[in-house]
Amino acid sequence: MEPALQVRGLTRVFGDFTAVDRLDLTVERGCFFGFLGPNGAGKSTTIKMLTGLLGISSGEASILGHDVTREPVPAKRVTGVVPEELALFDRLNGPEYLRFVGRMYGVDGKDIRLRSGELLELMALADEPKKLVVDYSHGMKKKLALAAALIHRPRLLFLDEPFEGIDAVASRQIKDLLSGLVEAGMTIFLTSHILEIVERLCEEIAIIDRGRLVARGTLTELRDGVALEDGARATLEQIFLGLVAVDEGPRPTLSWLS
Repeated sequence: MEPALQVRGLTRVFGDFTAVDRLDLTVERGCFFGFLGPNGAGKSTTIKMLTGLLGISSGEASILGHDVTREPVPAKRVTGVVPEELALFDRLNGPEYLRFVGRMYGVDGKDIRLRSGELLELMALADEPKKLVVDYSHGMKKKLALAAALIHRPRLLFLDEPFEGIDAVASRQIKDLLSGLVEAGMTIFLTSHILEIVERLCEEIAIIDRGRLVARGTLTELRDGVALEDGARATLEQIFLGLVAVDEGPRPTLSWLS
């Protein structure tokens, strides 16, 4: 059986700058996969290539056996995505937006009504159905984007910083929802700067720095490579900071506040 995601030598070049450098990854079906890296490491660029928002400079990638370059439509049909930079239609309300997205994916009208109703209720967006997206808060837009990514029942879900701007209550609900989706067989590919969330949710983790893969494995496997003086178990933050390039200069200060 084909893996959910297969990446070989994936590279993206912008002029003289290599944003993603010969990335190799395999993500098995039904896995909650964390994809980490500092700002500018190439995480969002990777997701954009895998979801067809950016062209691939070299290398190849396939989603559930569909090559993302040669078979873009079949690959997109089984994929959902919440990008870091949201691009919603501001002059639609929540139900209208979900109906539009559902139709784009060819979902039956009855199913759209059922699924959008459940999704809006779950995301706490059902109380003001006529409210336009332009009047949504950032957190509300994030939740609507997640609802839209799920309405066609994708088999692989890409989430780029989905918890940014989400309050604690909604964050807990979404984490529980995502865990349930993985238990039901969905594959989730998550990027987040909130390492505690990745540590709690993800079965496997990959870390990239400056476009290159620097580590890959389960949290236990990554911990095995970090020895602490007191014998304690390393946190994901300690593992992460030990692998990526960190400026070890003096603590930053502001002269006018010191």
